[in-house]
Amino acid sequence: MAFLQVGRINTFYEQSHILFDLSLDVNEAEIVCLLGRNGAGKTTTLRSLMGLTPPRSGSIIFRGQELVGLPPHRIAQLGLGYVPEDRRIFPNLTVWENLDVARKSEPDGQQSRWTIERVFALFPQLQTLARQRGGHLSGGEQQMLTIARTLMGNPEVLLLDEPSEGLAPVVVHLLKEQLKQLKQTGMTMILTEQNVRFVSELGDRVYILEKGTICYEGSMPEFLANPEVRQTYLAV
Repeated sequence: MAFLQVGRINTFYEQSHILFDLSLDVNEAEIVCLLGRNGAGKTTTLRSLMGLTPPRSGSIIFRGQELVGLPPHRIAQLGLGYVPEDRRIFPNLTVWENLDVARKSEPDGQQSRWTIERVFALFPQLQTLARQRGGHLSGGEQQMLTIARTLMGNPEVLLLDEPSEGLAPVVVHLLKEQLKQLKQTGMTMILTEQNVRFVSELGDRVYILEKGTICYEGSMPEFLANPEVRQTYLAV
């Protein structure tokens, strides 16, 4: 069985049906990329996994446990960490305080896998800004802080919603290199994006969403070798 298995979920916003029998699976230490145009259902998929917009039907199995019906805080405790597109840092807290408030309490005698020192090693820019308030950071710095803060909760699966959105090209390149380092630690990730170039060196497998359904699935090399798929489902 896959590390995380999504089986035919249907998700609604009030009466609007957004995801239609959506199924996907994620293996441990794998990066799965969810691609698609605006409005395809990428963000709703991540929100469904986190229980923020719970599916009305279907199944989400993580490490053999059903997640559908659990509240978001319980899903986070089980090992899913969500990095939203709008970042949602605490603007009046410093970088260090943003990280410290997200620190996960571990059972007595058990050492946390992610510490402030470890996330500073991954994002050295944040260490130089440790006493800076979150609201004074650039967009790229806020994105790094959001990812770092989520890591402080010791997730086993990281859900990243369009991390390159709105960032300058030089920052996008830096963030890609940092996510490569994170991948080398064995972190499992689900990454939604519209920027194919950004994910091409990160992802192991690709799902493409269109109107709330999966319309393509393949390995990253297969996807990159298929310009017709990119033209059909991703061209604006």
